[in-house]
Amino acid sequence: MQDLLQGEGFECQRLHFADSDTPDIQNLYARIGAGEPHLCFAGHTDVVPPGNEQHWSLPPFAGEIHNGALYGRGAVDMKGAIAAFIEAVLDYRAANGGTIPGSISLLITGDEEGPAVNGTRKMLRWAAENGQRFSHCIVGEPTNPGALGEVIKVGRRGSLSATLIVRGRQGHVAYPHLADNPIPKMARLIAHLAGQPLDEGTEHFQPSSLQFTSVDVGNVATNVIPASVKARFNIRFNDKWNEASLFDWLRTRLDEACGDDISYSLAVDPNVSEAFLTGPCEFSEVLNEAIHAVTGRKAELSTSGGTSDARFIKDYCPVIEFGLVGETMHQIDEYVRLEDLSALSAIYGAMIEGYFSRFGAQDKPA
Repeated sequence: MQDLLQGEGFECQRLHFADSDTPDIQNLYARIGAGEPHLCFAGHTDVVPPGNEQHWSLPPFAGEIHNGALYGRGAVDMKGAIAAFIEAVLDYRAANGGTIPGSISLLITGDEEGPAVNGTRKMLRWAAENGQRFSHCIVGEPTNPGALGEVIKVGRRGSLSATLIVRGRQGHVAYPHLADNPIPKMARLIAHLAGQPLDEGTEHFQPSSLQFTSVDVGNVATNVIPASVKARFNIRFNDKWNEASLFDWLRTRLDEACGDDISYSLAVDPNVSEAFLTGPCEFSEVLNEAIHAVTGRKAELSTSGGTSDARFIKDYCPVIEFGLVGETMHQIDEYVRLEDLSALSAIYGAMIEGYFSRFGAQDKPA
């Protein structure tokens, strides 16, 4: 990718970041043009594991084409969108005599599916420290459930993960009066937390959701009452909440259920993602006009789904998301239809045209 972009006039920076207990990551920042407006395209080349490769119809990393579709892990999420955007930028540049009325950059990481420590977050910090300011950003995540042009993501719910521990006293199951079994107590806390909805949703967001993901005592013996129980849960929350208000809510609910006989500890994982909303806005209008021009559809503006690197980008500039159809992402035999790849490139191209027409070049450094 760097070789291709440098050959087309992009200034490229390879950004290597490392941190303790996380993989070292190679990232790529590429920019062409000068001044504002500065349109950034963000995406990731890392992928989830393929699973059992024997279950794939075609090799998961061969990138083979079969029956009008490109098969491979990451074809949808999200190497396909990166390729479509690069093609759109190069076509736009060629059609305009090799010039860009402003700037276009690519923020490409290898750390979105992983811990998300040495990728976009540190790239954005590096960009700010080196005078790289973005006017707007589009992330090429697969946003469409069934057909290209159905959904633009204009925000995301927040995400908070936490660990709840209830402690008791270990003992022999035949002598329960000499022990203190924490399992029924944990069950009481779980029922109280999960038994009441956090809210009914807001204007642009679905209701918040608390889901327990594991309950573990680490006990392999059938005749021993365990000393403690650990439960993990995640809350996907809307713009009614933030980290502080959720922590207060959790403490209140847990204290209500505890009475005088339960002792617990609650620890919230670091790197909580807050909910954010970018649109509806003029930027999403430009993209929707491009979608309609290519597909005839008017996309729904949505905040549904999981998280993405947009949660970091939103602190630096307005960000929206639009990419391929996501029905096969993370699955065995992940594939993208070739006609969708071509159409996505055309949408990005029309969006770039509309973007610079709408926002106009400004004669100041970006």
